[in-house]
Amino acid sequence: MMRIDPTELGAERIYRLMTGIVVPRPIAWVTSLSRSGVLNLAPFSAFTFVSQKPPMLAISVGRKGADYKDTAHNILDTEEYVIHIADTPLMSAVHDSSVEHPPEISEVEHLGLETLACERIKVRRLAAAPVAMECRFRQCLEFGEARSRLIVGEVVMFHIRDGLLNDGKVETKALDPIARIGGPRYATLGEIVTLNTVFQTPKSKD
Repeated sequence: MMRIDPTELGAERIYRLMTGIVVPRPIAWVTSLSRSGVLNLAPFSAFTFVSQKPPMLAISVGRKGADYKDTAHNILDTEEYVIHIADTPLMSAVHDSSVEHPPEISEVEHLGLETLACERIKVRRLAAAPVAMECRFRQCLEFGEARSRLIVGEVVMFHIRDGLLNDGKVETKALDPIARIGGPRYATLGEIVTLNTVFQTPKSKD
């Protein structure tokens, strides 16, 4: 097998390597609001949930050059944002929203995406996304030489498209989420394999 010593690689080469290994990755499609009122939109594929009660999500936000991306600035400034899950019809919009624009340019307006008001935060959500989660900032940790910011937020409201929930669970096939793989490439679910249910200790009494 090929041996690769990460101490001999720069950050960009390690990033390309890791994003081809850690696949597929779910995509957090995030709207955030700047102090001046610009609605920013950007996708992040270093994304997971970290708590179920209260529900908390984490995204890793890197830099663009020497500065942090607009999303990190906005979340730390306003402490509110929305994480969306996009489906296949939104794949091109997700990809196009990754183009870097100056802070005064709204990717939402640039892409002509319709928005709706949220219930508990000021940031608007995307009307076309099958899932939108209103979040409030809870914690930020910095990692590595590049000082990537792991931003953790609490979900204060879920918005889920009608027909996606069945007995409290999301029908993943109907959700039709997209995932990120290495480079400017994306993946869909493909075949879903169902195995036998295994016993797990209940996480709570409800």
